[in-house]
Amino acid sequence: MSSILPGQPQRVLSGMRPTGRLHLGHYHGVLKNWLRLQAEYECLFFVADWHALTTHYDEPHVIEENVWDMVTDWLAVGVDPANAILFIQSHIPQHAELHVLLSMITPLSWLERVPTYKDQQIKLKDKDLSTYGFLGYPLLQSADILIYRAGLVPVGEDQVAHVEVTREIARRFNYLYGREPDYENMAESAIGKLGKKAAKLYRELRTAYLERGDGGALETARALLDKQKSITLGDRERLFGYLEGGGRVILSQPDALLTAASKMPGLDGQKMSKSYGNVIGLREAPEEVARKIRTMPTDPARVHRTDPGDPDKCPVWQFHLVYSGDAVREWVQQGCRSASIGCLECKQPVIDAVLAELRPIRERAAALAEDPTLVKNIVSDGCRKARDIAEDTMVDVRRSMGLGYS
Repeated sequence: MSSILPGQPQRVLSGMRPTGRLHLGHYHGVLKNWLRLQAEYECLFFVADWHALTTHYDEPHVIEENVWDMVTDWLAVGVDPANAILFIQSHIPQHAELHVLLSMITPLSWLERVPTYKDQQIKLKDKDLSTYGFLGYPLLQSADILIYRAGLVPVGEDQVAHVEVTREIARRFNYLYGREPDYENMAESAIGKLGKKAAKLYRELRTAYLERGDGGALETARALLDKQKSITLGDRERLFGYLEGGGRVILSQPDALLTAASKMPGLDGQKMSKSYGNVIGLREAPEEVARKIRTMPTDPARVHRTDPGDPDKCPVWQFHLVYSGDAVREWVQQGCRSASIGCLECKQPVIDAVLAELRPIRERAAALAEDPTLVKNIVSDGCRKARDIAEDTMVDVRRSMGLGYS
């Protein structure tokens, strides 16, 4: 069960590491989802430059070169600064402050058991990842999320464990620091401000959850609190925490927003990735895009033009699944299996569709590149907004940890 304050399920946080030029895998796997989310939620999208340092600490030039290119690509595909806050992680020092404070309470075993910790060490065995920063990157991710009290974090199935660790850290923090002096009396006083009918219902629902574990009662009680207009934010936070038998909710527990796995294959049939050298960049020249697709490997059984093939064994077919309609797919299936079309003929509809998709992106990126000040101003404004939200959280965090003195 999450412990999210009123209105916060509508806040979404997501970030990308600036480790190279963006490609179609990023577009279909992340950015198209961002375009949908920005129309439905309050969104914060950030450049995760500190996270990039966990694996590229010896190549800082890679990060610096790609920060502005990446934001330009975001804007070029349609991420709208009027509907989303765009910012750079390292420009918000509160991320680092919360990360340090959370490190004081987070058991080492929680970080070591994150599945991607060992997976990444194996996959990136050519890099020295025996660093505190690499071990602690899940905690920095948690700080990224918790500093904005984000209610939803879009992730693939392989990243759900990171969100669960964040929820555990939030629960531990609230347990340790959500107990104000005379907390129970303050919570009981807040119940009295709900009104007689609502107060009676709140008590009944709280009892149903604490004594019988009734999850439905917990959700109903939260909905009840969401509707209350006559109580202060402080009382609202106390009552949310009191529901679960804990203290005041200071850091909200986020929920994972599962996103569909990207269906964008690479030029060789593997996942599109820079490390595989099989990508099509969002701003690549049309002639280079066409050349890459024309030289894609095909079904090895088609040695000669007259040899029949099997589209299911051909990487080009995976592109047709992304870009072609039913009629073209049927044409490919019949033509390939009967050898009535050649491989270059089969590739042409893919070339046309990819170029059509990339054309407006490339044109908008070119226009933005002519005025780099515009991109930097958008990010500067986003950093200011993000910093204000982050500082509001840190005021509560410092006060609850006894660090609010001056």
